[in-house]
Amino acid sequence: MKVYLLHRDQDFDFGVGLPPWHEDLTRDLELTTLLEAMAGGDKFLYDVSGKVLLTSLHDPEAIRYRQRILADCLAQPDVIRQMYDVAAGAVLDKRHVWGVYGSSYQTPSSNLSGAVIHLEAYVARLRQLRQIADDHAGKFGSDGLRALFGTLHRDLDDEYFAEVSDHLRRLRFRAGLLISAELDRDNGGMGFVLRAPGDDHRRWRERLGIGSRSVYSFTLPPRDEAGGQILSDLTSRGMNLVANAAAQSADHIGSYFAMLRGELGFYVSCLNLADRLAAKGAPVIVPEPAQPPALAFACTDLRDACLELQSADPAVGNDVQAGGKPLVIVTGANSGGKSTFLRSVGVAQLMMQCGLFVTARSYQADAARGIFTHFIREEDPSMTSGRLDDELFRMSAIADHIGPHCLMLFNESFAGTNEREGSEIGYQVVRALLDAQVKVFFVSHRFDFADRFRRQHAASTLFLRAERQPDGRRNYKLAVKDPLPTSFGEDLYYRLGGWLDEDEAVFPAAGAAAPGGSSRVRDARETAVVPPDPSATG
Repeated sequence: MKVYLLHRDQDFDFGVGLPPWHEDLTRDLELTTLLEAMAGGDKFLYDVSGKVLLTSLHDPEAIRYRQRILADCLAQPDVIRQMYDVAAGAVLDKRHVWGVYGSSYQTPSSNLSGAVIHLEAYVARLRQLRQIADDHAGKFGSDGLRALFGTLHRDLDDEYFAEVSDHLRRLRFRAGLLISAELDRDNGGMGFVLRAPGDDHRRWRERLGIGSRSVYSFTLPPRDEAGGQILSDLTSRGMNLVANAAAQSADHIGSYFAMLRGELGFYVSCLNLADRLAAKGAPVIVPEPAQPPALAFACTDLRDACLELQSADPAVGNDVQAGGKPLVIVTGANSGGKSTFLRSVGVAQLMMQCGLFVTARSYQADAARGIFTHFIREEDPSMTSGRLDDELFRMSAIADHIGPHCLMLFNESFAGTNEREGSEIGYQVVRALLDAQVKVFFVSHRFDFADRFRRQHAASTLFLRAERQPDGRRNYKLAVKDPLPTSFGEDLYYRLGGWLDEDEAVFPAAGAAAPGGSSRVRDARETAVVPPDPSATG
């Protein structure tokens, strides 16, 4: 039997390695928050969610296959959780039996006993699955779940259970073992075969011991240890093939339950996330994946799912139409929501490409071959390398894996040097990526960098700008506007109390220390400041 809930024609490979850049992706997009919400405190669900989330699908139809299954799960959450509990219970049953029969020294007899106990526990769980299929199969319409229930009906019919129960009863050997053998040339035994015990057809006179015999037997004396060992060896030789076959059958059914638990576990994680987001009142929508090289990107009220889960107040969403544009450059006021928007794009792309819903009112994007991030980092405290060296090293590692139809997210990259050099490096890197058919989102405070693309590549670039209110407040909304030569960093200075001298009010370039060594000012520039209006969070 096959599960096929994450792929149409194959089981999900939970042993596959994560992409080499998954740690940067997890850190930059703050995916730990998302995975913890999906897991609900369950380590197994956390691992399953992370594996599926970070091994993205590239085929839009494969994504839609999962989306249809997820829609069924959202419509019938209790049934899905019930099936997951059955599969998880089967895995726990195996661990319990293994604790009893899992010693290092095993004989065919003990192997067979353990396999029979495994199979009896599994059959009970299979009966539960069959009952769920009988009760609820008609409520599901997705290809994946209909195929799963169809398999349960076809393979787990009454005849199957009757036959399995009969075999397990016989393997208990309550009436003893019947083993046939042949004599070898040295009168040793060979060709040991375990036979099905037949009915006792002896005549009544023979049973009473007063007639001629058709069967001859002997009884070992109670203290004959050598004879007992020989008899045990003969029994093991006769039972070996059956014990191996029973163990293989138990392993096969156990593997099915393990796969069912894993694949259903992802959808249970999705249900957990849906409950968390519904409690926050966040919008969710099934996204529309497009086939590369469509360069599709359009969203309405797109929110950062991780921020939505962390914040006590609703996050601010953004509306963007970037269809046909391979490059999106985001500039504007410091702490205006630029980085939050960038993370919302990355998280939504990952959620879409694993079959999940996204936190938006509408979302459409092409399925990327790979999703990469290059975010600003704190300076190396060991001083073994400078910030620019680290940025270039990370970019070189990305270049080894990125290719056509991938998505690249930059956040204040190449800020470890001055305006001119940082802008030039950024321009050359982005141009090379665009030439390689990579879609790029770039958040930057570098006016020279952004303005150069405005002057030379305006037709292929969408420019977004974080809005600033006349009084200096931020509403965390992005608008389609050309870049400005200022990030309004002095707004933060005044809002934080203006503890610096007047000539230190303007923030330095990203990556440079604040005048007078003020780390507090630098931190204020790099993090969002809570606005006076608590409802405007983003």
